[in-house]
Amino acid sequence: MAVLRLGTSGRTDVANRLLRDRRLPIVVTALLLIALYLWGAYRYSFDGQVAPNLLINNAYLIVAAVGATFVILTGGIDLSVGSLVGFSTVLLSLLVTKYHWPLWLAGLIVLIVGTTGGALMGGMVHYFRVQPFIATLTGLFLFRGLSLMLTKDSVQVSDKTVASIAQFHIPLPGGAFLSVGAALSLVVVAAAAVILHGTRFGRRVYALGGSEQSSLLMGLPVARTKIAVYAISGFCSALAGLVFILYIQSGNPRAAIGMELDAIAAVVIGGTLLTGGVGYVVGSLIGVLLIGLIKTLISAEGTLNSWWIKIATGALLLVFILLQRIVSGRKLKQ
Repeated sequence: MAVLRLGTSGRTDVANRLLRDRRLPIVVTALLLIALYLWGAYRYSFDGQVAPNLLINNAYLIVAAVGATFVILTGGIDLSVGSLVGFSTVLLSLLVTKYHWPLWLAGLIVLIVGTTGGALMGGMVHYFRVQPFIATLTGLFLFRGLSLMLTKDSVQVSDKTVASIAQFHIPLPGGAFLSVGAALSLVVVAAAAVILHGTRFGRRVYALGGSEQSSLLMGLPVARTKIAVYAISGFCSALAGLVFILYIQSGNPRAAIGMELDAIAAVVIGGTLLTGGVGYVVGSLIGVLLIGLIKTLISAEGTLNSWWIKIATGALLLVFILLQRIVSGRKLKQ
């Protein structure tokens, strides 16, 4: 009986350690992604281009989700992502097509505007104590309104450089390929991972998400860090707009409506706690790919309404929020 009790206790300790592990949500997401992909490959006979297409078709969302990860890691939220993406497509399209600006200069202006807009929202959150939800909701309406003020119609980008970049393929083994936008999204993920896990600024981001009061007591530059994460989110949203331009080769004031919700969902499904302090940018990448794979599977099925994508995303989001509650609850009890 003593051996039996010891064995039961050992299994309980292993289960408790597993549930306390902050990496549990991202591991579950990765395993689910692999399982669904293998099931889809068996049922629909996926070819070698399906996996790269997940990156190609969701490159802009990956970039936007990276920016949202920085903000959520501090315990904040950014609702301006989709509007800023749409505004960036319109601004670049008009600068290049109507005013004939060089592409590099127009892209630089778009990135500066996005970064500045994000920093201003971060300043509202910190210095004026405006709730992140309200501050970024202001940005949502502002950038969407500016987009519609600039044009109410789609603006086709006729620049040859944009077309050549959009059509350029990076070859992969087996005859598959990646687009420039997909490759750029992976570079953004890698850069964000290095910043978050290998720099002093990254440690400040996690510390701020853990406890802002403790960060202040430790003498960390809370104001600078908080404004910086919103500026990074604004930069990533603007960059996502540029990647989106490569995907559709036009600017549309109604583009990316609701993308902020997709980005937040991907970040949470990828294992980042909404309360901040815990998460990995690679998890956000996996979250985007999982949502993209669900879209692929539903499209391949052919008999399901597209609304099932939203239903499946909502169900996944609920499951992972509950999983986060279990993990964080176990931590609090220790």
